[in-house]
Amino acid sequence: MNVLENLRALKDDMENNGWVIDAFPFTFKSIDYIVLIKLYDANDSKRPKYALLELEFLKKSNISDNLVAPANTTKLLITPQELRAYFGIEWSENLGDIFSQFYEYFSKFIPLSAGLHRTQETDVVMVDSLSKSDSQDPRKIYCFSAKRNPNEGHRSQYNDNKTRILRPVLYSKLSGDPKVSFNYSLERSKEKSDLEIISNFSSCR
Repeated sequence: MNVLENLRALKDDMENNGWVIDAFPFTFKSIDYIVLIKLYDANDSKRPKYALLELEFLKKSNISDNLVAPANTTKLLITPQELRAYFGIEWSENLGDIFSQFYEYFSKFIPLSAGLHRTQETDVVMVDSLSKSDSQDPRKIYCFSAKRNPNEGHRSQYNDNKTRILRPVLYSKLSGDPKVSFNYSLERSKEKSDLEIISNFSSCR
């Protein structure tokens, strides 16, 4: 079995449950990280050869200090120099062994299914990433309406997952129709309750 085989199991679980992103904690050399796991879009031309998933490591103390690393079940698809620089791995004659030990250690943190390590902290970084992937301002977190997409268009996976995280009750009521998307604002004052959004949506049908 490949050392990062858990990534395949996690990917399968995410796909089966409609998630395009997940997160879990990782600690290395006394530094705490949040690791984002992202599925590649089927038509993503930027997907590196042999990549299974995209991982993004963010230091909890400074989430702007990050490392994006495509990965498969054997390794992170980045250079040894990038790996050493980000995780503070000193050069030595037996770097191959050290990298093997790193992957063995990292593999113990990878969950087999999505949602096992969800916290308010991980939700914030997941929503931020989802908004950017959907070409939205990540500060838009206040849901004010639901809409039926024109031309039979389907809700994006990013809008879907963002709403599952931020407004789970609203999502459970309206997500059955894949042609319904959810609108978000920068302004808290524009946010509507689940009841208001559902009522307004129903009156417009």
